[in-house]
Amino acid sequence: MNAADHEFSYADNSNPQKAVISKARPILEKSIGDVFSKTLPSCMKVADLGCSSGPNTFQTVSQVIETIHGICQQEQLKFPEFEVLLNDLPENDFNAVFRSIPAFLESLKREKGDNMVQELNCFIAGVPGSFYHRLFPTRSLHFIHSSYSVHWLSKVPDGLENNKGNIYMARSSPPNVFKAYADQFRSDFSNFLSLRSKEMMPQGLMVLICMGRKYPNPSNQDYGWELLAKSLYDLAQEGLVKETDADSFNLPLYTPCKEEIAEIVEKEGSFDIKELQVLEVASIDLLTKNYEQLGTNREYLKVWVTQMAKTAANSARAAFEPILCSHFGDAIIDKLFTKFATYLADALCNTETQQNVVNTVVSLTKN
Repeated sequence: MNAADHEFSYADNSNPQKAVISKARPILEKSIGDVFSKTLPSCMKVADLGCSSGPNTFQTVSQVIETIHGICQQEQLKFPEFEVLLNDLPENDFNAVFRSIPAFLESLKREKGDNMVQELNCFIAGVPGSFYHRLFPTRSLHFIHSSYSVHWLSKVPDGLENNKGNIYMARSSPPNVFKAYADQFRSDFSNFLSLRSKEMMPQGLMVLICMGRKYPNPSNQDYGWELLAKSLYDLAQEGLVKETDADSFNLPLYTPCKEEIAEIVEKEGSFDIKELQVLEVASIDLLTKNYEQLGTNREYLKVWVTQMAKTAANSARAAFEPILCSHFGDAIIDKLFTKFATYLADALCNTETQQNVVNTVVSLTKN
């Protein structure tokens, strides 16, 4: 992810992720309430995996504190202390996160205003490292949250040499590509579950939100990165990128269907599924509604679509720029995402090409 001081920072370009977290709030609140009511700890120990450097991690921390605050008020229970551990890779901009902590805590106290929150003791620390390794002491956590992170793989799958013309799974990808991606996710997610089960206390809970897909057959849908691949190969045709470099580039992520998640959780055996839902956001309904409202004002519509495409391209750039730079260098990045935004705008003008953005939310309890 791009750092907080980057022109195209993840902090300033993560509104889609924020929308998904908001939509998943009922599941998050129920899970937090369940684990707190069962354990009644004097110190609630929480981890957010893949916190990045933006405001979304504080949205989650706020939900945890507010949910427990409500339970304590209703049940006349002692308000616990909180230990919040924010995890991401070592290269994450943790300094930006740490600088935001005082303002976040003051804002929380100001909004609530009662004596219970005024006496809030919330201790926040950073934990750098890959969540595909151990991060925390054995049986040390009550609650784990991760949003828009577990779809990132530990590495690009092996055996993708024949995925030419694509940078991820696509309708034109050979069958072995879909299998390679699925196998890598199965290995990584199984490992992730095993590691987290060691770190969680008995009766602990975990809520994971990730990019997903709606249908089990991975070869029968569009994933949204075909236009980025097209933009990249345009640069190859212009001589700005070596075609062999483009052919060897694939994104290290995977968008599982809910059936895959359920199967892996059951087979790994450390957790039981409490809830498993598919959430769809950014529906075509938004664009259709604007068509109806704008009527014949097509010039305004053109401006609106262009800005919407630019916003989407910036969000993708905030997430993918470090990966792209490590493979191609930084000289092509501006032109690549300008092209990507143009292709997105063209696609947005054709409502038949639109899809909902599919996300999977799963709430897990430790066996």
